Amino acid sequence: MTLILHEHPLSSFCWKAKVALYETGLPFEAKLVAFYEEASRAAHYARWPLGKIPVLEDTSRDRVVAETSVIIEYLQTFHAPEAGFIPADPEAALSVRLLDRVFDSYVMEPMSRIVAENFRGGEDPVGVAQADALLAKSYDWLEGELAGRTWAAGDGFTLADCAAAPSLFYADKVLPFRATHPTLAAYLDRLEARPSFARTLEEAQPVWHMFPGRKAA
Repeated sequence: MTLILHEHPLSSFCWKAKVALYETGLPFEAKLVAFYEEASRAAHYARWPLGKIPVLEDTSRDRVVAETSVIIEYLQTFHAPEAGFIPADPEAALSVRLLDRVFDSYVMEPMSRIVAENFRGGEDPVGVAQADALLAKSYDWLEGELAGRTWAAGDGFTLADCAAAPSLFYADKVLPFRATHPTLAAYLDRLEARPSFARTLEEAQPVWHMFPGRKAA
């Protein structure tokens, strides 16, 4: 297999990369990184010393590519130039990249912080409150920014939507927004109906019970 995605089926950032791969239709192999197994963990750190997932291995070009946004740009540049993840127009490309960063940094990151507190069993009410506040602020901004659009940056499905799908899906589990943000709710409905994301969600079902969610108040 030319393309190998080293991943975990519950990782939101891995979902982002998988959505892009399914959008392109490129064949790839998904390989589990089992951090709890010494051999798997050591092999992954040898592959990418910072140890994050996902990592894309392209055996045809002898390349290892890390960081989801870079992985997606890599796919478009070297394997799927017609994908449209990054528009050719510079202004449109900037808008896509901005939204990509918003979903990653201001939705995915605070969501992950809330979930991590439950997973670790820790007590950090201040940190969780800060994450909640950032999520709420992001919801409000996105509600206005996405008004009237089919996809995050307009009519085309882009890098920003690859980021939005896991971000909003998981965020709605820890700080629900469907009742208060109708534009975001309708957008998430469209994302969940998109075949690339629907397939990603279906593949995660066997391990969904492992998602720790939010610590009960």
